[in-house]
Amino acid sequence: VQLQASGGGLVQAGGSLRLSCAASGRTFNTLGWFRQPPGKEREFVAGVAWTYGSTYYADSVKGRFTISRDNAKNTVYLQMNSLKPEDTAVYYCAADRRKYVVTTLQYDYWGQGTQVTVSS
Repeated sequence: VQLQASGGGLVQAGGSLRLSCAASGRTFNTLGWFRQPPGKEREFVAGVAWTYGSTYYADSVKGRFTISRDNAKNTVYLQMNSLKPEDTAVYYCAADRRKYVVTTLQYDYWGQGTQVTVSS
C-alpha cells in the first residue's frame, strides 16, 4: 500500500484545512491520521474503518475534526475546523489490515507527512 498525503499549509487560528490521503491497493481495512507536534511524540488523531465507515477520534480533536472516506477514490480526508496553534504538527496518514480502528502507532503502512502550521 502506498499512501500520499496532501493538503497541509499555514492557517490562522480559527481557520480550516482539509487533508487528503490517497491510498493505492486494497490490502487495508483501516485508515488513520496521526500527527507529530514539534519536539513531541507522534499521536493518534482520527481513524476510519473502511468497510463500515465507523470512526474514532482523539479527545483533543472531537467536534473540530472530521474524518471521511471516498471508497471510489480510495481516499481518506481529514477536515480540520476551528484550528488552534496546538494543532501545529506534521500530519501522517497510515493504513492497517485490521478491521477496527487502532489508536496506537502499530499500523502496517505509513505515508509521508504533510505540515500543518496554525498561527495565533
